[in-house]
Amino acid sequence: MTTTPSRSVMEIPAPDGWPAPPDPAAYHGLAGAIVERLEPNTEADPVAILTQLLIACGAMIGHQAFFQVEATRHHPNEFVLLVGDTAKARKGSSFDHVARLLTDAHPSFPSRVTTGLSSGEGLIWAVRDPQEQDPGAHDKRLLVVEPEFASVLKATSREISTLSPTLRSAWDGRPLALLTRTAPATATSAHIAIIGHITQTELARHTTTVELANGFLNRFLICACRRVRLLPEGGDPDPLKGTGLAQYLAAVLTHADARRQITLADDARELWWHAYPQLTQPLDGLAGHITARAEAHTIRLALLYALLDSHTQIRSEHLHAALALWDYTSRSARWALGQATGDPLAEQLHAALIRAPDGLTRTQLSHHVHRNLPADQLDRALQALTAAGRARHTKITTGGRPAERWHASLPA
Repeated sequence: MTTTPSRSVMEIPAPDGWPAPPDPAAYHGLAGAIVERLEPNTEADPVAILTQLLIACGAMIGHQAFFQVEATRHHPNEFVLLVGDTAKARKGSSFDHVARLLTDAHPSFPSRVTTGLSSGEGLIWAVRDPQEQDPGAHDKRLLVVEPEFASVLKATSREISTLSPTLRSAWDGRPLALLTRTAPATATSAHIAIIGHITQTELARHTTTVELANGFLNRFLICACRRVRLLPEGGDPDPLKGTGLAQYLAAVLTHADARRQITLADDARELWWHAYPQLTQPLDGLAGHITARAEAHTIRLALLYALLDSHTQIRSEHLHAALALWDYTSRSARWALGQATGDPLAEQLHAALIRAPDGLTRTQLSHHVHRNLPADQLDRALQALTAAGRARHTKITTGGRPAERWHASLPA
């Protein structure tokens, strides 16, 4: 007798230490309604769908809308890093739903999406101004999707790379310039948003004190995401069909593109004055460096929520939503980088120790990373791992001077 397997949804509990979900206030308005319809039909984390939907919509809204703080204009372009296991976090699946919706709402969306962040020169060229015989880029809106963001972090660490300063200027909304003798190019009013995917191990390994000090990584929201349920046959292939949400989003994006300055409503201003001092309080460690732009990210998220509500002012509900999502990304940063050292050599040694359950001697560690590694560099890296609670050592009795065997350990 053949039995039919149960078709009930199989929810996956969060692993130990995983950040608690964002407050429901984050799922405000149109974005929340879209996620609500998509969520039961995908294994992807709803917060991954939400953040990528917001960033993609911000990319399509363009450079016209802004919120002004003193002389600085914040536009609805944001950068986000989704952090989760390579194959199991469903980061790509979550973006596929967003891409399909945006394509239905705005047929030009696929032409505004690119990948392959390898140099600042290439990015500037994609949004360049017209010059002489070169017509330049007709549309300055660009969404960069990087499924392997570790390669971007590697590229920014090279001394001659222009990628990090170019991306920092792009997030700030400053003019971009490529000054070469053969093909000089500038890009004014460029509107660039970024969605990156990375694992927690890769983020810890490639997060260096240099990129933290120069403010590159704190221009990114960090969003922990995972597979939340098992759907062996998948969900509804077109869960938004018949809802009218794509058509409504199309009208909202067209309306938002014509907006100019967005201001704070009175109720939001009171909430902002209350929240602002808390947002400016730094966290400890690497997570503190990577969340140093809390107030700027929060106001940009609030701007996005207001624009998707077709409002000319940021209201208290938009600010509540932004604060809820920022709170989750802040906790995600602490989860992802709470025990990271910021030392690439230490992270490389830790990766080697994880692959060696029986441990490695100092000599073996030195040979693993570099046969001529100076002893003082090895000492500093091992001390950093010990201080973070990620490595420990034992003494080995030998015929002469006792040796050390090092093991990876779980932090307290």
